[in-house]
Amino acid sequence: STRGPQPCHRELARQKNMKKQSDSAEGRRGGDGLSAAARKQRDSETMQQKQKKEERKGQ
Repeated sequence: STRGPQPCHRELARQKNMKKQSDSAEGRRGGDGLSAAARKQRDSETMQQKQKKEERKGQ
């Protein structure tokens, strides 16, 4: 039984590690799938709601 050339184990490990690192990098961003502008808009709305809530609490 003759086999074709097999990939080097070092190369396989390198590819696996690159995939793992790219997956973890996506997780750090929040993973919500929003663009930067959409995320900024959402955060702005959240902060406005918090400020209104604090103003009501202070009165």
